[in-house]
Amino acid sequence: MTIQYLKHGKPTGERAEDDAKVRETVETVLADIEQRGDAAVRDLSRKFDKYDPPSFRLSDSDVKALINRVSARDMEDIRFAQAQVRRFAEAQRASMTDVEIETIPGIVLGHKTIPVQSVGCYVPGGKFPMVASAHMSVLTASVAGVPRIAAATPPFKGEPNPAVIAAMHLGGAHEIYCLGGIQAVGAMALGTETIKPVDMLVGPGNAFVAEAKRQLYGRVGIDLFAGPTETMVIADDTVDAEMCATDLLGQAEHGYNSPAVLVTNSRKLAEATLVEIDRLLKILPTAETASKSWEDYGEVIVCDTFDEMLTVANDIASEHVQVMTSRDDWFLENMHSYGALFLGPRTNVANGDKVIGTNHTLPTKKAGRYTGGLWVGKFLKTHSYQKVLTDDAAAMIGEYCSRLCMLEGFVGHAEQANIRVRRYGGRNVPYGEGAAAKEAAG
Repeated sequence: MTIQYLKHGKPTGERAEDDAKVRETVETVLADIEQRGDAAVRDLSRKFDKYDPPSFRLSDSDVKALINRVSARDMEDIRFAQAQVRRFAEAQRASMTDVEIETIPGIVLGHKTIPVQSVGCYVPGGKFPMVASAHMSVLTASVAGVPRIAAATPPFKGEPNPAVIAAMHLGGAHEIYCLGGIQAVGAMALGTETIKPVDMLVGPGNAFVAEAKRQLYGRVGIDLFAGPTETMVIADDTVDAEMCATDLLGQAEHGYNSPAVLVTNSRKLAEATLVEIDRLLKILPTAETASKSWEDYGEVIVCDTFDEMLTVANDIASEHVQVMTSRDDWFLENMHSYGALFLGPRTNVANGDKVIGTNHTLPTKKAGRYTGGLWVGKFLKTHSYQKVLTDDAAAMIGEYCSRLCMLEGFVGHAEQANIRVRRYGGRNVPYGEGAAAKEAAG
């Protein structure tokens, strides 16, 4: 196997140091929020966002006034995007049905899906107003039937962003807060004097938001560990360097630590893409951010074969994987660790981010090895139940249960079964012995 790196990103050790600093900061901030509540949240908002309103929660009149500032065309585009997200989420929800089956006569087992009762949706927006993130979290939770949806987004240029607020409102948010970063997810998860705690946190964010969700996991549920955006382009010589460079930089502009990786079996394409990236960074309006990400986190990997490309891609398990090759469907069939796939040159990651209908909150930092992205099912809990309908079934299953409990030494467990054997089966099983002990004694 021959795999060459034409460009490396920041060494793993340095990335670990960065992560450690983030962990320490988040731990301190969350402890402050838990101890001081609203006062801590207000201090943090002043410090990080220079924002200190009378109330962080927007009133109905605040929301209406902000929506009135959104142009008709922008509102039309938001509604179009939400229609796509809603249609796909509704199809996903319809695929999740309740189950009930009589496994043997008189024994009925089943499960039902129940929405999480309250969700906090974080919508990033301090640097770029992430309108689409409202569709992905708020709207999807609404389709799932979550009865209380709280949504928070940071101020943009000193005030709530009208388009983001419009998307939250149209998506079905019941409470909207203009609040950002650790203080937003911390307040929603821990609760304060004015913000009732939620059962689950969802939504993407920067490294600090992702770490806050990680530390809060257990006290609340989370969708997944969605840190800084990652993108991978898998390409061969069926596409050109301009396409590859554009798709890499299109995601690198998210932040200063957004990994962007090219995996190819064409050294010519790899070298040309490096040149094209340098050219585009001279004219890209967001070059200050994208160039830093590319410098520290960009990688170009040249492989000999498609099998090697597949191995590298599955190992990196990138959040977004743009596949532009002569074997796109082969990658679809064989990729097993990623956030979402974007197949063929006609599609792109921005489609998934903004409008096409799939969810853009996706696993990062190799979490694609064990989870997919946010979807309507994340807001639903599957709960099982059982019913025993007849005396004969109660006695029969009770005898099996008693013997298996005694096999493990759980006499009290066995007696739960034995009392039903006595009552419904007419058998005299002495208390505390269990069916297995009785049968062994002859």
